[in-house]
Amino acid sequence: MEIYLDANATTPVLDAARAAALSAMAEDFGNPSSIHSTGLKARALIDRVRSQASRLLGAGNGRLLFLSGATEGIQTAVLSALRALRERRAAGDASAELLLYGATEHKAVPEALKHWNELLGLGLQVEAIPVGRDGRHDLAWLKEHAPRAGLVCTMAANNETGVISDLDGIEAALAGSTCFWLVDGVQALGKLPLRLAERRIDYAPFSGHKLYAPKGIGLLYVREGAPFTPLMAGGGQEGALRSGTENMSGIAALGAVLEALEDGKSFRDHATLATFRNRLAAALQQAFPGLVFNAPLEQTLPTTLNFSVPGLASRLLLDLFDAAELRVSGGSACSAAKAQPSYVLQAMGLPESQTASAVRLSFGPAAEEAFINEACERIRVCGDTLRENCLAPSGNQALIGDGITRFLMDGECCWLVADAGSRRCVVIDPQPALADRLAQQLRCQGYPLVAVLQTGSQDEGAQALRAAIPELLAEEGGDAWALGQQTLRRLALGDGRSVFLLDQRVAFIGRASPAELGTAVLPATLLAPACDPDNRVASTPTAALAGAAGPAPSLGPDALHALLREHPDALVIDVREPFEQRLGQAPALDPAVAIEAMPISRLLNALPAWLAMPAERPIVFFCRSGNRSQIAAQLLVRLGHERAYSLAGGLALWPQREAAADPALYV
Repeated sequence: MEIYLDANATTPVLDAARAAALSAMAEDFGNPSSIHSTGLKARALIDRVRSQASRLLGAGNGRLLFLSGATEGIQTAVLSALRALRERRAAGDASAELLLYGATEHKAVPEALKHWNELLGLGLQVEAIPVGRDGRHDLAWLKEHAPRAGLVCTMAANNETGVISDLDGIEAALAGSTCFWLVDGVQALGKLPLRLAERRIDYAPFSGHKLYAPKGIGLLYVREGAPFTPLMAGGGQEGALRSGTENMSGIAALGAVLEALEDGKSFRDHATLATFRNRLAAALQQAFPGLVFNAPLEQTLPTTLNFSVPGLASRLLLDLFDAAELRVSGGSACSAAKAQPSYVLQAMGLPESQTASAVRLSFGPAAEEAFINEACERIRVCGDTLRENCLAPSGNQALIGDGITRFLMDGECCWLVADAGSRRCVVIDPQPALADRLAQQLRCQGYPLVAVLQTGSQDEGAQALRAAIPELLAEEGGDAWALGQQTLRRLALGDGRSVFLLDQRVAFIGRASPAELGTAVLPATLLAPACDPDNRVASTPTAALAGAAGPAPSLGPDALHALLREHPDALVIDVREPFEQRLGQAPALDPAVAIEAMPISRLLNALPAWLAMPAERPIVFFCRSGNRSQIAAQLLVRLGHERAYSLAGGLALWPQREAAADPALYV
């Protein structure tokens, strides 16, 4: 069962909202601009929902417009305010020089300010309002700059950290200024009392999909008397303020959510939500000793936790949680694909150790106690799994090391070669940035490190690793190192470069080309590079001469089942890392199908056996998303096994009803 803890990004649609949307499609489908009875019923529905929203938001005499969501609301509000400022300047009032926004504001706000500032030719200075370590606005700075501001944009609550803005303090700081004030209310809807008409707020956008309504429906509050310029002109809907036929199903669904807010039973109260959050916080602290929260809990929404585990990258934590079917995020969903540290946490002045490992956990106000119980249990299991796999900053269990493991960072490869029989190991091409990670792995393994080798002349990484684990160093001189039944030998290439041969089965070639190796390697020797920006993993001299191969084919669930019926001897390979295999599920296949666990970081160990298999025997790789399995399948195709496939979309797109977590499935 999926435990969805990314409600600040979006929420599922409330059952009542879904029913209301379907009813609007089937029964109240009329055009609210029509004057016949069907149209009048649709108009009555819109008026009813608008009245509900006005009551809940304390809108008073302010206007509420239905539109597509918060981004459109922000664009409309910024356009309206900036056009009014242009008219002021044309009339001789040039007092407004600044457009201000909170440094932790959603990117939609500063981008809208820059966009309309340029298009309207205002040339005003766009500047961020600083925030403190607690994520709240610097009110003294704001008070100093407010007299020169034309528009000030702040949010009621931050989407990444849940920090609640001091709206009363901001209003006091704006006293005496003629600026307009936009408050992003997206994360506050259903969680905070806003009382819009009681403050001098001019504009406040809201988005339905953040509170159990469908995507594509939102609201914009406009204070009575605030300037307004329609973003969309056309048929004159919404009192000529927002043209376009109204989204009746979305409005109906939003109305059902607002009704649930009003009934006081469908959603949990603030105290209950805070209790839920505190239990999740306790589970996180138990699972990850050393965890820090990135914002003071007493100043944040009771539905949001933003935390870091120093020493663990957020990417690892996200993969860990996702394997346990806990859906969390690294921050704003709109920025997640960019894989950069959170600008919100950077603006708060948090150290890199926190910004690089930040994770956001958020749930909605309709959460049930059983849901929270299950989430807490899975969080604790995640912590245990990290320690079992030597990935936690502390408290790790002993690890048996054997074979070749690749560590990849920014396209650079480091290789650990370990032999469980002799309890000896070697590291080749360590990178300075990986020294701590390697040291942790080596301590869990506990083998003497008999060589720290570099294929090139740079040795900063080797020095950093030696300094990190002096207790394990047992370096032996010479140009050959015994690892049980295997021997690793140095081949000098000149210019300070070396290649290291592991019994001609594997050659760690650094940045050398296959042509430089000559007869020192066999046509089938696996070539392991030190630089692999394209994530090709390995090659052979034969494959290198053959050039690029075509893409490995991908199979969907139906095609995979068909392939396995035709070829019951097919091998299915799980290339996820061990911690993911421990937590996650494998696809439910016929029990006769052999499933092998071979993480992509250890593929070199299995490649010789796979390449020795009959060419007609299919090999299918799978992972969480389909990316790593495509890399593995492409590797086999490039090395000559053409019947290699990847599971399209990975387990993320595998039908949930067809999943199995039985470890006995693995061979």
